[in-house]
Amino acid sequence: MQLDTGRFLADLDTLRRIGAHRTGVHRPTYSPADMASRRWLVEAMEAVGLEARIDGIGNVYGRHPGPGPHLLAGSHIETQNQAGWLDGVLGVVAALALARAGLPVDVCAYADEEGHFADFPGSRSLVGALTEAEIDAARNRHDGTPLRDALAAAGLAGLPRPQLEPGRHKGAFELHIEQGTQLEKAGLRIGVVTGIVGIRQWRITITGQQDHTGGTTMAERRDAGLTAVRLLAAIDTEFPRLCGPRSVWTAGRIVLEPNAPQIIPGRAEVAFSFRDLSPEVMARMEEGLHRLVQESNRRERCPAMLEPIGHSAPAPCDPAMLEALAGAAETLAPGAWQRMPSGAIHDSQILARVLPVAMLFVPSIGGISHHWAEDTKREDLALGLEVLAEGARRFLAA
Repeated sequence: MQLDTGRFLADLDTLRRIGAHRTGVHRPTYSPADMASRRWLVEAMEAVGLEARIDGIGNVYGRHPGPGPHLLAGSHIETQNQAGWLDGVLGVVAALALARAGLPVDVCAYADEEGHFADFPGSRSLVGALTEAEIDAARNRHDGTPLRDALAAAGLAGLPRPQLEPGRHKGAFELHIEQGTQLEKAGLRIGVVTGIVGIRQWRITITGQQDHTGGTTMAERRDAGLTAVRLLAAIDTEFPRLCGPRSVWTAGRIVLEPNAPQIIPGRAEVAFSFRDLSPEVMARMEEGLHRLVQESNRRERCPAMLEPIGHSAPAPCDPAMLEALAGAAETLAPGAWQRMPSGAIHDSQILARVLPVAMLFVPSIGGISHHWAEDTKREDLALGLEVLAEGARRFLAA
């Protein structure tokens, strides 16, 4: 195994220039910059001897032509808007480096992990969980562009969407930045991921009465905005009694209608979610959420409706793959690594439906991600690649 860390870092630098934004990258899914990066990746795959293609949802897949057993490795190559240069791309370029080093690896950049149009359409397509009807219905979450139109503009319309070959892969690896501060705060350089959290997402809709802010007395008001604030405060008070040590919850979007300073809000809509690695903890939090909404409806003048809008199950990492990575970490970074869950969700969570999966983290400076200031020390990037390669070698040999 001839691992070329210099070439690995140079490839990261090359992709950093495609869609460059300040010190980061702006490369939304199917944008001209994104498609330029995918075409670059096809050429890079072919240069290391892989059989490369872009499929009908935008996955870039490089198939190893030699005998198995084979591994699958990769991540995503598009970015959030005005975001960082490593989120996703690190895993793709690392997978390419494994193939260049001679390991029997299929390399994939899974399309739209960042969710500009849909939730994990690339990896779901590969496991047979993306329907044509879902593609028809999908829209860009920022400007409403239909996914079909974006695929056509990117030159992808009508291309096939092949699924993973049953029995081909012994497992799937993904190298990623941590997107948090746990490694940095502990003075560690490698995180061996034990599992990827599940997420339960909800829409909370509160109906009040739009009215005049001056003429309507406080006794008469049905203020949907205030009801939303009180309900979220109650959730934040109660959830610490229900959650696990690494549970998180977020009211990521609050919309008031008509959202005008001189009008009492007649409607509030809240996008609310929570995450944990334990299904039992998430079930307890869900039960608590229903109870809190019920209590709000008993006390408030504005009724709240709770609607599930997306759930994904936790994905524990494969024990054998995890141990191979842990052994590699202890050999190459003795005392400078830890086991840890992934608080973010990744394509590996989708692949876990059909394959054993494992993930490896390197530190994020300041924990910053989804922002152009995202960064990781180059020596940590190189170490992450070395641990990934050694872990993959051990797992293949087992």
